[in-house]
Amino acid sequence: MHVLVLNSGSSSIKYQLLDMSGRRRLATGLAERIGERSGRLVHNGEDVGTDGFADHEAGLRAVLDAFAERGPALDEVVAVGHRVVHGGDRFAQPVLIDDDVEKAIGQLIPLAPLHNPANLEGIRVARRVFPDLPHVAVFDTAFHQTLPPEAYTYAVPPEWNVRKYGFHGTSHAYVSRRAAELLGRPYGEVNTIVLHLGNGASVAAVRGGRSVDTSMGLTPLAGLVMGTRSGDVDPGVLPYVARSLGLSLDEIDSALNRDSGLRGLAGENDLREVWRAVDGGDPAARLAMDVYIHRIRGYIGNYYAVLGEVHAIVFTAGVGENDPRTRERALAGLGRLGIAVDPARNAAPARHARAISPDGSGVAVLVIPTDEELEIAEQTINTDGVVRNPPD
Repeated sequence: MHVLVLNSGSSSIKYQLLDMSGRRRLATGLAERIGERSGRLVHNGEDVGTDGFADHEAGLRAVLDAFAERGPALDEVVAVGHRVVHGGDRFAQPVLIDDDVEKAIGQLIPLAPLHNPANLEGIRVARRVFPDLPHVAVFDTAFHQTLPPEAYTYAVPPEWNVRKYGFHGTSHAYVSRRAAELLGRPYGEVNTIVLHLGNGASVAAVRGGRSVDTSMGLTPLAGLVMGTRSGDVDPGVLPYVARSLGLSLDEIDSALNRDSGLRGLAGENDLREVWRAVDGGDPAARLAMDVYIHRIRGYIGNYYAVLGEVHAIVFTAGVGENDPRTRERALAGLGRLGIAVDPARNAAPARHARAISPDGSGVAVLVIPTDEELEIAEQTINTDGVVRNPPD
């Protein structure tokens, strides 16, 4: 019942080994700086010396060497789960990977040019290294395939063939289900607004376990202000800056993805550094945080209206789990909606799921650490074609 979860980036491989019979994490690690002069491998918190990794295959084989030398053994692995960012409208569920699925993921690269190529490379390498194991693709977009047409449709010429897909789906699925467990209610009866706040950030409105709206769109660029991404902007900005500044579409796309958001407004994409600048009296940082919080509050109000009734607002991911100041400011003044934060509960450090709202609040405010790897492993082990208990 062991599942190896791989998350391949352009120059890295994040991995976890999980025992799904007890939902226990057995090993975790990161191979990074793949293709550079000095690669680095961290296995179970230990820096493993390497001579670097020429490519992803060399990186994955170094990971296997680390398992062989330091454990645990991989002989009980029954499947490999792969994170894939964009599944388009073809993949609404995890899928057993074959050559046709590989080809389809490649065809979706234009929708996620920063992510799908690396995800696909990891899949190809892992299938060569583990040829006898089933490999499963778990898509960030799949959870949002339940969006109704009025939520995913853009009011543009239909021949453009574009729509909202949404992302962070594995996180939103895991966290919304955990919220129902904490509330002691059936998942199908709970409405949640999930705020996944990290360097990348998104909001989802989840009605009875089904995503009915989300802030990211065709690409992960839309929605909230993020570390380096702009979030929502007037689409008229694009032709305006193209004409007035002479920028190409590729230059604009790069700027919106890499040089905007908190970095564009405050010069820093790490929220901790932005808060330090705010406390130091930096007006640009203060404006950045005002914009950041304003956008979050706007989406909370929007999705409250979409859901009609909200049982919980949930904070997750790096900022959502660890920044009480952002949580407090994002929900300040929403008492008439039944939303409030208990200052002492909010400020108390904790790494476990918990409520930070006062007892008796109309809407529970929860902080739930996300576990995308566990969600990927859970979906992998439950995919048709994966043998859960292989013979000895």
